[in-house]
Amino acid sequence: MGSNLDDPPAQMRSALRALAALPATRLVRRSSFYRNPPEGGLDQPDFVNAVAEIETRLGPGELLARLLEVERDHGRARGAPNAPRTLDLDIVLYGNQTVREADLAIPHPRMPGRAFVLVPLAEIA
Repeated sequence: MGSNLDDPPAQMRSALRALAALPATRLVRRSSFYRNPPEGGLDQPDFVNAVAEIETRLGPGELLARLLEVERDHGRARGAPNAPRTLDLDIVLYGNQTVREADLAIPHPRMPGRAFVLVPLAEIA
């Protein structure tokens, strides 16, 4: 998860509450918040990133749909890739499952090259 607009730490705390409130879902643990520069050296505010572990009975596709709703509820407007955002929620892992669909890839294909994912993930592993 990440945010670099409209008080990112508050956006992240609110998103964690929203995750915990999803149906058939429990927030197990979350990492610390980490401040990171935007990818590609773009001229925009730093991101605040974290990783959350949840237990859910929602399938990967339904979980993705719910995460997109949470993003919209937090003012996320999809625009250009790597644009500033109020909230970005990704499914990085889903147990041991592998998913390859048009709108969802698990494990997240860019996870291995992203320290802003790997460092918080290692913290809660």
